[in-house]
Amino acid sequence: MASTDTAQLSGKVAFVTGGASGIGAALAARLATAGTEVWIADRQIEPAEKLAAQLRATGAVAHAVELDVRDPAAFAHAVHTAVDTSGRLDYLFNNAGIGIGGEVDTLTLDDWTDIIDVNLKGVIHGVHAAYPEMIRQGSGHIINTASMAGLITTSAQGGYSATKHAVVALSKTLRVEAATHGVRVSVLCPGVVRTPILTGGAFGRNKSVSREEQLKLGEALRPMDAGVFAQKALRGILRNEAIIVVPRWWKGLWYLERLSPALSMRTAAVALKRTRDVQSAVPLQ
Repeated sequence: MASTDTAQLSGKVAFVTGGASGIGAALAARLATAGTEVWIADRQIEPAEKLAAQLRATGAVAHAVELDVRDPAAFAHAVHTAVDTSGRLDYLFNNAGIGIGGEVDTLTLDDWTDIIDVNLKGVIHGVHAAYPEMIRQGSGHIINTASMAGLITTSAQGGYSATKHAVVALSKTLRVEAATHGVRVSVLCPGVVRTPILTGGAFGRNKSVSREEQLKLGEALRPMDAGVFAQKALRGILRNEAIIVVPRWWKGLWYLERLSPALSMRTAAVALKRTRDVQSAVPLQ
């Protein structure tokens, strides 16, 4: 990151959910390198503590906190602890998420509950906990992680896409309201990034294809390294962009969605056929 970016982040305090792996870990590392005090929140506490220790070894200020974002009381307690300890909260990265892929007819009600509880309600719980603190400060920046699946028509991702569209909608509305309080809001919409969620994540699953086949499908879309993603995302955040799409080439599909929804749906239909072809090619066990 450029030195001017580093200057803006130095001395700030950031709270990152899903911070033990993937995009969350990459963001935490970039922030810490830039001089930000980071709170790494994750329900996988051991890797969170390991990352915090690694960052502290470089001279950074880093904390690990066990947090299940589905629990609003626990989220509020964790945020209040961070504010009490660090004195303020400049950035909330509502990043925790899971991936449950599959066509709608394969999803159970438990699948819907799981993905809504983490991907949508987890974000709501974060906003509910941190937004009042930022209003009191008169400053702060909430960054919600959605996905390109929240901007375009997808296939075999009905549950995931529904939650990510909701996160985009929440973020846009909150951005308008929060600006009157001096608080910024952005939404991250990653394309394909090389993280555990590429194969469903530690807590995710795919009902249509195997993890191996899902990885092959993802690799065909040129996944970006999580560290590179974090660097580019932070630049957009520091520019206070409303919707941050990384890698940038994915913006073409977003433009297509807005210009011709019918053509976007036809593109999704082609992707669905490819997924079904992969599924049918897997030999019966």
